[in-house]
Amino acid sequence: MRYVIVSVVKGAAGNFNNNLRKEVFRELGAKSSKLPAHFTIKAPFEADDISYLDSVLKDFSSKNKSQKYKIKGYDHFDNRVVYMKVNMSKEGKALHDRLIDEIAKIPYINFKKGEGKNKVFHVTISSKKIQKIFDELWDYVRVIPCDFECDFDNITVFKWENNTWALHREYLLNR
Repeated sequence: MRYVIVSVVKGAAGNFNNNLRKEVFRELGAKSSKLPAHFTIKAPFEADDISYLDSVLKDFSSKNKSQKYKIKGYDHFDNRVVYMKVNMSKEGKALHDRLIDEIAKIPYINFKKGEGKNKVFHVTISSKKIQKIFDELWDYVRVIPCDFECDFDNITVFKWENNTWALHREYLLNR
């Protein structure tokens, strides 16, 4: 089974991203992920049984507090991905890095370059074959105001089922 670990962006920022992704698809044909608004903690991986991961995430979330971060403005990875910029707080980055340390102990989870502790935190707007429309997409998106206060308050696991991502389990961090 294929899984992914993310933190779902909720509230105004999450609604903004979800709506903007629909808008750029409708207006420009720019496709995006089938996941809700999120930043990635661990990119998709394969595993037959994630009960140990579930126990690690349950334990971690019960022992850690949610942290603040900001989403402000936009950026892109070459002409492949357009995203909302995440400015992770120092405390949020420390929380994330402790989580990566715990997840990295699990034998079937391996972090590639650009994943793990040194990733660029971002919330994707569009990333599916956008090279031909990149300039138009970038010009469309970058003038829309984007400034949000957010909470890193969840660790959420999705599994790939029936050609889409289905919620496996959400772990809420303490407030």
